[in-house]
Amino acid sequence: MTQSTSPAPVFPRPHAMPSALTGVVLVGAAALLWGTTGTAQSLGAGALSPLWVGAAQLAVASVFFACVLWIAPRRSGPRLFSPSQCGLKTHWFALASLGVAGYSICFYAGVKLAGVAVGTAVAIGSGPIWAGMIQALLLRLPLSRLWWVGTLISVGGGAAMVLSRSSGATTSWAGLALCLLAGLSYASYALINKRLVAQAPTNVVNFYVFTGAALIAAPCAFLLAGAPQWTPSAALVVLYLGVVVSGIAYVLFSSGLRGISGATGVTLTLIEPVAAFLLAVWIVGEHQPLSSWLGMLALLAGVLVVIRAEIVGPRLPISAASP
Repeated sequence: MTQSTSPAPVFPRPHAMPSALTGVVLVGAAALLWGTTGTAQSLGAGALSPLWVGAAQLAVASVFFACVLWIAPRRSGPRLFSPSQCGLKTHWFALASLGVAGYSICFYAGVKLAGVAVGTAVAIGSGPIWAGMIQALLLRLPLSRLWWVGTLISVGGGAAMVLSRSSGATTSWAGLALCLLAGLSYASYALINKRLVAQAPTNVVNFYVFTGAALIAAPCAFLLAGAPQWTPSAALVVLYLGVVVSGIAYVLFSSGLRGISGATGVTLTLIEPVAAFLLAVWIVGEHQPLSSWLGMLALLAGVLVVIRAEIVGPRLPISAASP
């Protein structure tokens, strides 16, 4: 007797890889949106713990991506499918979720111990270094000398820009360790996400990753900060952060990663403190020292060097980024 077989389900394939320049523009736009985080929190987060801001932000982002999947046109196959149905292993999504949640938890906890200036400089500045080392040593995809020169200039400029506002408080080694771990978490997420979006639609990847991250971050926030203290303004801030800073920004970031290396994507996120710096001057009314402005110029110069290295360098094939 012949056993009847049904045709295998057809799932939508990711769009074609964008050009390197398009990838740079998309990731840069995402970094600009991330730069609004501090200003948004300062204008309305109130008594809500930063840990809860991060956890709730991830939860709102998960709902945002679910809505995007629901309203997106059905071209072929279902809107949402399991990782195995698009040739991916579940543990890659779990690791990406852990990276996003780990960054949120370690960053806020580290900044609380080390101070905003030092903590931000270490967390954001170490991310590109971690990404370059992981890509070169573990993935065996070394980056050019030009890339490293631009990255180091950007990291140095960002550190000068942020640390010039430091009050010179006593260093917390535990806080610094947490901020380094935050940078490692984010770099790991970016490199894994680069692999995931090469084989699955961006919104599907983001839905799974941010849902998992929210499920990890919420219990940690409760253990470390207790029950959340909500106010109407805090709810509006979290809604903005979840929809714009996580939802829209990570759509741009994930889409941009298809055209550039994961390490370059992490370096381009150094544009975030530049956006935050300018917003603090223009909206909040902060006065910044000359050294901060010079550090910002150095950071932007380094980013331009990294962009140059990415555009003129060889593009990695999708097969090299497959999990």
